[in-house]
Amino acid sequence: LINCSKILRNETVCGKTEAVIKNFSPHYRRQYAVAFCKHVQDELEQHRDSQSRFLKTKPPAEAGTVLYEAELLHFAEDLKKWKDRYVVIKNDYTVDCFETKEAYQKGASPKYHVLPAGGKVLTSEEDYNLLSDKHFPDPVGSSEKDVAQAFVQLPREFPVYLWQPFARHSCYCFPEPEAQRQFSAVLGDCVRHSNHDFLKQTTYEVEAFLEAIQFFRQEKGHYGTWEMITGNEKEILSNLVMEELLPNLQTMILPKMKGKRNDRKRAWFGIVEETYGLVQQQVAEGLSTLKDECRDFAKTLEGTIRSDMDQILNSKNFLAGKIKATVSEPAQKCCTENIQPFLTSILEELMGPVSSGFTEVRSLFDKEVNEIIQDFQKTNDITKLKENVDQLMNLPFNSVKMEPCYLKVNLLQELLQDLKSRFKVYHIDFVIQRTQNFMQELMENAVYTFEQLFSPSRQADSAKVATTIEKVKLRVLKQYDYDSSTIRKKIFQEALVQITLPTMQKTLASTCKPELQKYEQYIFADYTSVIQVENVYEEILYQTLLEETLKVIKEAAIMKKHNLFEDNLNLPCESVSSLTDLKTPSGSAQTTPAKKPSAARAEMSDTETQSDETLIVTEKISWEKDADDRKSSDKEAVASVSTAGDQASKTEEVVITDISENQESLSATLTKQEVAEEKSALENEDTVRTEFVANTEKELKTQQVAVEEKVAPGTESAVKHSGPSPKKELKVHEGAVEEKVTSEKSKAQEEVAEIKLTSPHDNVAEAEILGNAEEKIKVEKEMMEKLSQNIKDKQVFFFFFSLIAIFKMGKIWEQVSQSHSALLGYLAFQSTLQLFYFVLLYGRER
Repeated sequence: LINCSKILRNETVCGKTEAVIKNFSPHYRRQYAVAFCKHVQDELEQHRDSQSRFLKTKPPAEAGTVLYEAELLHFAEDLKKWKDRYVVIKNDYTVDCFETKEAYQKGASPKYHVLPAGGKVLTSEEDYNLLSDKHFPDPVGSSEKDVAQAFVQLPREFPVYLWQPFARHSCYCFPEPEAQRQFSAVLGDCVRHSNHDFLKQTTYEVEAFLEAIQFFRQEKGHYGTWEMITGNEKEILSNLVMEELLPNLQTMILPKMKGKRNDRKRAWFGIVEETYGLVQQQVAEGLSTLKDECRDFAKTLEGTIRSDMDQILNSKNFLAGKIKATVSEPAQKCCTENIQPFLTSILEELMGPVSSGFTEVRSLFDKEVNEIIQDFQKTNDITKLKENVDQLMNLPFNSVKMEPCYLKVNLLQELLQDLKSRFKVYHIDFVIQRTQNFMQELMENAVYTFEQLFSPSRQADSAKVATTIEKVKLRVLKQYDYDSSTIRKKIFQEALVQITLPTMQKTLASTCKPELQKYEQYIFADYTSVIQVENVYEEILYQTLLEETLKVIKEAAIMKKHNLFEDNLNLPCESVSSLTDLKTPSGSAQTTPAKKPSAARAEMSDTETQSDETLIVTEKISWEKDADDRKSSDKEAVASVSTAGDQASKTEEVVITDISENQESLSATLTKQEVAEEKSALENEDTVRTEFVANTEKELKTQQVAVEEKVAPGTESAVKHSGPSPKKELKVHEGAVEEKVTSEKSKAQEEVAEIKLTSPHDNVAEAEILGNAEEKIKVEKEMMEKLSQNIKDKQVFFFFFSLIAIFKMGKIWEQVSQSHSALLGYLAFQSTLQLFYFVLLYGRER
């Protein structure tokens, strides 16, 4: 051991760690700038998560919440003895071992502090020995006697092992299987959360780190999932160093080790642990320095990014177009031949275990609430009811009850064996553990929503408590069905991409990646730090594959496989605290849609007390009655609006008809050629007027629909009980318009008669008799000017006549609006402006 320690202190470990950090740093710097630019873009565009949820999201628990504490036997590796320790696990999912319970209560530091990231929980001595032997490549070999000897002698029958690849293993022992099961289940929760809680963070620094790890491994020819991406930044980067360092250590140290097999194994694990500690220390220092440099550089970029965001996006889109033109065809070919035919079968294998796990969570919640109802019906005790509801809030953290749900998903290990040969996927643990974390999260939201909808302390009538709990349970289950579908589709999408994307990356690496360097010329010099060709290339591959995965998932949802819902519903982002405000999807076989509360009820809820938000059975009945009343009132309001719209359309037709008659009287005095030209013009005018009337009627219908949704109940009653009928008023004003049109027609006919008396054809005949060509041309020119002037006068007349008709219509609509509501007045004014715009446009074209 002394010799091994000397080897560890040499330059091998430090040199290798420094080399890895040095090679990793350029990737991290590039990805940090790209991720920071994306972060600023999201901030400027205020992107929001489009995924809607029905269940309320439970707020994070208070830090330091204890999930497990008990006194148990722990094997002290340094003493090589079993010792009684007081073990405490809090919601940071680390394991602390104290010498005694009193030491913990006094605030003493733990004797051992275990970070379980990357670990495996085992409850069989045989399984532990096999796994430990696998990670001890003994070059000497062992006799059967050495192999049969136990690595750790057990004082009791029921052990729990926490195996970790580079850290010291932890061994615990229990006298009863129930205690063993409870601790192993809690320890499994710790491993899952320690592995993935860092990865699910959405900060740009985490995103930059993970992208840098991916490109660093691709540079070395490694594609796809890596089982050592567990824990935080320091642990992941240390795992990266150990992956390269461990073979060197095995070559240098293992042949020199002497002694019995178990002694050599224990010494080797100790050396690995000590090496890992040194690597972590050096990695933490190097990573801290690297992050400080990147943060300072990001500050210098921020001003340019915010001011030039549009140019940056345009430059990136242009670059993406260039790369896509080259990459799209081989990527699509690879997808069609090597990936697409297998997506449906992979999805089928995923849907079974994942959906059964979520169904088991649903059944567990249903069962626990039913037990609460049965217990209350027996005791009729509100105090006991409150205790049972409080225990329900801890259900997601009851590892023993949740474990059967998690075990359903473990079947993926067996079902996806074909992936190893076809897609070179050897580790599906990431998908399994992430799914289990989603299941626990959904259970947390379900019990939290139940708590928001039901409060035992507010139940005045104990006879209705059981009915109330049942209704709340059904409402929560309906919301659970929708959220379960949403989360499962997200899991399927991520899993399909994660399994198949490495195949596409590896296939195109030899042909497409060498060509990427030439595309750097399309990036402006000022934006080379925030736009990376390799990122754009990876996004194109990802989007190509994502489209195919979404297709197969959508097909499964359309076929209602495993109770998946389609993404075609307009849904809220969150549920609310009142049961009547909660809505559920209509696509589930297990659910029924909830009605949407009215705007008036939503306003009332703002002034209601907190007790009124609790579920009451009569709320639903009264709410449905109000909805029916509002529905009938809306129909009456629509009928009134339709009458007003019809009268307005008739008025428009009267004005337009009279105008066309006036135009026909004017055209009767022209020559045959002029009549033909004028007839063609009038046909065009009729076409324009017909289109305008049709568009006006269409707009009125659209406005009527808008009125149905917007008119308040008070306004509706005002419309129903308005005084004089608008139909009579419309008739009076129509008569006035007709009189005005008649007088204007007589004036127009007089002007046309004057034009006829001075017909230009007589002047043309005189010019021909004189035989003077120049005089003929001059006379014809004067004729054309006079004819043009007459036509202009006619158009001016039509223009002012139309204005008179418009203002008359405005008066009509003004009275209609006064007799109905301010909203109808606004609609009348809007229609008048549209007609006025039509006349101006027509006059300008003529």
